[in-house]
Amino acid sequence: MTAPKLLFHLSDIHFGLEDNEALDWVEREIASRQPDAVAITGDLTMRARHHEFAAAEKWIHSLPVPVTVEPGNHDLPAYYLPERYFRPLNRFEAFRDVVERRIELPGLALVPLNTNVPAQPRLNWSKGRVTKAALADCLRQVDALPDGMRALVTVHHPLRETGTRGTALTRNGSLALEELAKRNVLGVMSGHVHDPFDIMEDTPHGPVRMIGAGTLSQRIRSTPPSFNELTWDGEELDVRVRTLGDIDTADMQIDDVPPDAMPPREPGEPVAPVGNVPRTDPPVH
Repeated sequence: MTAPKLLFHLSDIHFGLEDNEALDWVEREIASRQPDAVAITGDLTMRARHHEFAAAEKWIHSLPVPVTVEPGNHDLPAYYLPERYFRPLNRFEAFRDVVERRIELPGLALVPLNTNVPAQPRLNWSKGRVTKAALADCLRQVDALPDGMRALVTVHHPLRETGTRGTALTRNGSLALEELAKRNVLGVMSGHVHDPFDIMEDTPHGPVRMIGAGTLSQRIRSTPPSFNELTWDGEELDVRVRTLGDIDTADMQIDDVPPDAMPPREPGEPVAPVGNVPRTDPPVH
């Protein structure tokens, strides 16, 4: 029997509007706990500016453990359209080796699935889309794993087609979940909504576990900055939400996927029991 695997799941750091106290704490946790891998599920930057990517590159390359990074919608250039369309990941060049990186550990692999596209036929380009090519590449990697190896799929956007208010979230997310349900997949790790969650999503081929990480930025929704600590013992996957204030995991997790990362403003939107909703919307610039 192999030793349990320890993974740290970070998301939505938003360099340019990062929470430095939270980041320093996470860096100390990584140095002292030495997780087997760190997965960062998108939105490294606030506005995909060069100085934000430089700060992200410096921080990531300081980590003494294997790292994989999924791009987020905030990481694609918003205003320089030629680069957004033709070289959307160009600004990751300094640490391109960790972007969409598959990490294989004894008995467990982290497999990427890109949910970002430069443009799509709807006004809100911040939401996710799973292309046929991206899904095929992810499934190919999962299918190529050695017999018995389990997979955790890393994405930025939760693979949910509609949210609590019927808002389309990730196009083709349901198709992706159906295909993953057919395979030896432990769960799907995502970010984007700035509150952690751990829910089972039903598909025609069985349930898929969806695990969302909170933010490490100043743009909080209903929970303080946090990250997920995952432990895999070969049979059970335990997910614990870690915060500076040692708030219980159950009090940090929302019970559904919200339409976006903005603080809840409509009745019925999911709010974590800790209820740390800011009075005003978080800054975006």
